Amino acid sequence: MNFLLDTNAIIYLINGRLALALPDGRYGVSVITEIELLSFPDLRLDEEQRIRAFLAVCDRVAIDEPIRDQAIALRRRHRLKIPDAIIAATAMVADAELFSNDGKLAGIPDLRLRAVPIEPG
Repeated sequence: MNFLLDTNAIIYLINGRLALALPDGRYGVSVITEIELLSFPDLRLDEEQRIRAFLAVCDRVAIDEPIRDQAIALRRRHRLKIPDAIIAATAMVADAELFSNDGKLAGIPDLRLRAVPIEPG
């Protein structure tokens, strides 16, 4: 896996708001991202189907011991919310570049982070 997609990046992608195409490569998502995407209270059936279709072509990354330990360290050091710490830890452990527009993640050393340019909407 070359890249990990944060929840916000997938939402922009599915809604056609990306200003640039994502680079070629293997993409993954944290199980946390999958939970976030599919648990929106007002999620319509067609939106859920689009999300599930997209997730089907991505590698899903479960939380294992190295991700857990890295998430704990990140949360302590950077005061991240638990989902953000897990997603950042997943990218770091997988040695993947994280696509995200979450500004709180920008200050994490050793996290390869790439902002997702979006179209105004």
